[in-house]
Amino acid sequence: MENASSVKEFILLGLSEDPGVQKICFVLFLFFYMLIVAGNLLIIITVTSSQPLSSPMYFFLCYLSFVDICYSSVTAPKMLADFLVENKTISFVGCMAQLFGVHFFGCTEIFILTVMAYDRYLAICRPLHYTTLMTRRVCGQMVIGSWVGGFMHSIVQTLLTVQLPFCGPNKIDHYFCDVHPLLQLACTDTYAMGIVIVANSGMITLSSFFILVMSYVVILVSLKRIGWHKALSTCGSHITVVILFFGPCTFIYIRPSSNLLEDKSIAVFYTVIAPMLNPLIYTLRNKEVKSAMRKLWTRKVGSENGKV
Repeated sequence: MENASSVKEFILLGLSEDPGVQKICFVLFLFFYMLIVAGNLLIIITVTSSQPLSSPMYFFLCYLSFVDICYSSVTAPKMLADFLVENKTISFVGCMAQLFGVHFFGCTEIFILTVMAYDRYLAICRPLHYTTLMTRRVCGQMVIGSWVGGFMHSIVQTLLTVQLPFCGPNKIDHYFCDVHPLLQLACTDTYAMGIVIVANSGMITLSSFFILVMSYVVILVSLKRIGWHKALSTCGSHITVVILFFGPCTFIYIRPSSNLLEDKSIAVFYTVIAPMLNPLIYTLRNKEVKSAMRKLWTRKVGSENGKV
């Protein structure tokens, strides 16, 4: 991963340069990160150990939780460490690796959310054909396709960025390495490169978002006969997750960046807040998941009492 840059490391300015604010942020984001890991791990363990949760929806939910843990782990540990140190540096190779990881797991999550919307469309609008269309093999192929799609997107973004020459300023006004802040540091005209990168990210985000919107519109129209309240309660958790993740992502990546302070504040929503809230959103209104968690807890307590 060599290029013609004289810059060998970057300095991440983070969310704030105020020492007092950084200490508060450390405690707050450490709590958030612990919730992300614990909540999503709980969903993975619950789904994989509960026979009633063997439908495609929970199969995809399990992978979504795994991606959420990976996605947050690309940025959160470095961000937390930087809150405690004065020298917030990251090597050139480390920066490119973080850039790759952010786009790999972020794009994979976009595709998995799109697949989950398609799954709900088939389950609600074509119930007689659902079991035939959504076999375990098909579900596996969709997940593999999501991973491959995420890899292809991220490798393009990374290869385009790594070729840029960095020969002057090395301060990144962000808490992780991303395309837009790096474009502003390159010592060359990045207009054409910026258009290509925005087109790459924007095409994936907008096309996936279009599929999601169309799926949920068809679902809600199909469920209109049972009332809008019940219809929304059926798909409410999925729609909430989509809005929390796609809203900020769409804002950041479908236009050239002009305000990095605004960008890094919005980035918190899709790198930290959305992965933290996903387990709560998918479990609070889901009786099957809550029931499976209670049974898992009962078995855990029972086995411990048996040992005593």
